Amino acid sequence: MNKKLKAFALAFLLLTLVTGILLGFTLGLTHPLPWVLIVALALVIVLNKKATESQFVTWKDEYSVGIESIDNDHKMLLKLINQLQTSSLYYTGEDFDKAALNELIEYTKFHFSREEKMMEENGYPDFEAHRKQHVNMTDEVVRKVKEYESDSEKTVEDLLDYLKKWLINHINGTDKKYSAFLIEKGVK
Repeated sequence: MNKKLKAFALAFLLLTLVTGILLGFTLGLTHPLPWVLIVALALVIVLNKKATESQFVTWKDEYSVGIESIDNDHKMLLKLINQLQTSSLYYTGEDFDKAALNELIEYTKFHFSREEKMMEENGYPDFEAHRKQHVNMTDEVVRKVKEYESDSEKTVEDLLDYLKKWLINHINGTDKKYSAFLIEKGVK
């Protein structure tokens, strides 16, 4: 179901419930109908909020690699992924969608460049293998962006799923390996 249709369906459901509540009160304050509809309205709101919030990624201290600049980059990447998630969940307009996607791509390139420079300058022994992971990830994102032209909603959802999993696994895996090495070298 596309974003416009989802938004319309939710708005229609909420409006129907509110109308039912108002009409229900014409039956009297002691009639159960408006009270049941109020509970239904509250449930719809709470369930929608929970379903929406569960799709966003939040920073956890366990993601820290112990290097402030890299942690800040990772926090920014999560923020940009969440911005793209917003464009996936809500009708924000094509310009917002494209801007969110482009900002995420550009910041990812900046982050990879910074990370690779730190590793190279400090003689990290697995630098090439780590850089190869960055190249593979970038290639996958480029492929998905090309698919965006034909099916933007499905592609953004696939891209978000991929980015969330990749980033968290990458931080908790190879980034923590190089960070321990760099911290020993005095990088903070």
